[in-house]
Amino acid sequence: MICALASAVCFGTASVLQAVATRAAEPAAGSGGGGAGTGSAVDPGLLLRALAQWRFLAGLALDGLGFLLQVVALRSIPLYAVGAALAASLAVTALVAVRLLGTRLSATEWSAVGMVCAGLMMIALASGPEGHDAGPPALRWSLLVAAASAFLVGALAGRLPGRPRALVLGLGAGVGFGVVEVSVRLIDSVAIPRILGNPALYALAFGAVTGFLLLTSAFHRGSVTVATAGMVLGETAGPALVGIVWLGDRPREGLQWLAAVGFLAAVAGALVLTRFGEAPAPVPEAEANEPSRRG
Repeated sequence: MICALASAVCFGTASVLQAVATRAAEPAAGSGGGGAGTGSAVDPGLLLRALAQWRFLAGLALDGLGFLLQVVALRSIPLYAVGAALAASLAVTALVAVRLLGTRLSATEWSAVGMVCAGLMMIALASGPEGHDAGPPALRWSLLVAAASAFLVGALAGRLPGRPRALVLGLGAGVGFGVVEVSVRLIDSVAIPRILGNPALYALAFGAVTGFLLLTSAFHRGSVTVATAGMVLGETAGPALVGIVWLGDRPREGLQWLAAVGFLAAVAGALVLTRFGEAPAPVPEAEANEPSRRG
C-alpha cells in the first residue's frame, strides 16, 4: 500500500506540471486553438509540442517513477486497493496546487481530502492478499479490445462540444490506464518468448499510449476538472471489478463492507477535488513561446 500511495504522490504532482505545460503548448497550425466540435481529439503533435516544455518533462519523469511504484503495488495488493490509492492522486494534485499555483482549499475541499485519507485507511485495514487467479484466456484479448475502443472513441471525441469532449477524453484515458493496471497482473512471466506471446504485454503498451494521448488532449482542449473526473471513474471501477470477478481479489473475511465503504469514500473525495485542475498558474508569455523561437 505504501508503494501505491507513493505512486499517487508522483502522478498527482505530475498532473499539475503537465496541465500547465500542455496549455502553454503552441496550438497546431489550422487547429483553431482546439475549438469545440471539429477534428480529432487525438493530436500526437500536441504531445510533441508539450515535450518542449520543461514542466512536461518533469511530469514525465514523475510519471515514470510512479509507474514503477505502481507495478510493485499491483504485484502485491488487490486491484481495488491500488485503484483507490491512485484516485488519491487527485487529492495530491489539490495540495500541490495550493503550494505551486497559489490556490486555496475551502472547508468542503479540506473535508474531501480527509475523506480520501479515511477511505484509504479503511481499504488498508480491510485488504486481503492479492488474488492469484489467472482469469479466462479471453480476458487478455479483451484488454486489447478495450484499449482500441478507448482510442477510437477518443479520436472521434473532437467532434463533441467542449464539456462532453473533456469527459469522453478523460474517461477514455482512464480506461487506457485501467488496461495497464490489469495487464500488469496478467503478465506472469518475463521470459522470452513467453512474454512476447502474451497479449497482455501489447495491451499494456497500447493502453499506456492511449491513456497518455487522450489525457494530454483533454488537458489542452477542455475542462481539466471534467477530464480528471472521467479518468478517475475509468481507471478505478473497471480494474476493481476485474480483480474481484476474475483474478481472485478479496477483502479480509468479514470486512467486505469496510473495503466497499472505503473505496466509495476515496473515489467520492477524489472527484470533489478534481476542480483543482481547472485553473493552472499562467505561464509567462516568453516561456510559452519558447518552442516557436527554437523552431
